[in-house]
Amino acid sequence: MKKWLFLFGLLIVFLAGCASQNETEEELPFLDVKIVADEKVPLNKEVEIACLVTYGNEKVTDADEVKFEVWKNGTENHEMIEGKHAGGGKYVIRKTFTEAGTYSIVAHVTARSMHNMPKVEVTVE
Repeated sequence: MKKWLFLFGLLIVFLAGCASQNETEEELPFLDVKIVADEKVPLNKEVEIACLVTYGNEKVTDADEVKFEVWKNGTENHEMIEGKHAGGGKYVIRKTFTEAGTYSIVAHVTARSMHNMPKVEVTVE
């Protein structure tokens, strides 16, 4: 009986140790990129397309590369436009769409030895 109590007590101590270890482990930061663009964009008017880049809680102001790939859906012509840092982890381009339709936009962001490429679609009217 004492042997079982001892083993049970040892199991409780082990499980308690594992639980406290998991609580103290920090989540590893990752490169997060959120594209900021209106869902509907006016035809023949310059608009701003941006992405917000963070690494954990830190705003990334020194990304190695930020490019926006823009193309009209159903076409082969993809345009790559380099984003400029506008402060606070925000990278922007200015674009005028001259043809109505649905466009895909992918932000290609490399920073902190990581790469992230989120995609959104906008409708040009």
